[in-house]
Amino acid sequence: MIAAVVVAAASLGSPAVMAQTVGTPTQALDLTDGSAFFGDTFAAGNSGATFTDRFTFTVPTAATWNLDAVVSSISRTQDTGLDITGFSVYSATGRTPVSSGTSLQSGLVDVWTVAGNGLTAGDYYLQVTGNVVSDQATSIGGVVALAPVPEPEAYGLMLGGLGVLGWLARRRRNALQA
Repeated sequence: MIAAVVVAAASLGSPAVMAQTVGTPTQALDLTDGSAFFGDTFAAGNSGATFTDRFTFTVPTAATWNLDAVVSSISRTQDTGLDITGFSVYSATGRTPVSSGTSLQSGLVDVWTVAGNGLTAGDYYLQVTGNVVSDQATSIGGVVALAPVPEPEAYGLMLGGLGVLGWLARRRRNALQA
């Protein structure tokens, strides 16, 4: 019985069990003009901690939108700073994943990108996850941009306009030759 109590007490004090979560869990982004910066800073003394940061935003009505985002962290060495382990876009309704990010680089510089296509009006969030690998202060930073997807009517108008320009150019060339 005493041995069981000693093992239980030792496991409660182990770093794996005591790993804490740091960071600012939710931050609102203002995408009024279609883009925004985001980031978070982690204080010194958090080696072994994990983080999951959410950056919420609202997609406006009247169109579907494409989203492109990048997040990065820079460290002096591979043993300092942090390691980004995931970057995704989620729909806030039902917390369902829309798109998972891709790691472009890991190590001294961590760089992740994510793209979301055809987002409709509603609430979404970017989620960045990772591990703090040293006791030094560190941070993540990124940018997100929304761009409206042209409606099929816009493509029709564009093709019609190009046709009219071609017709006018041909007519002008024929008039100059005559």
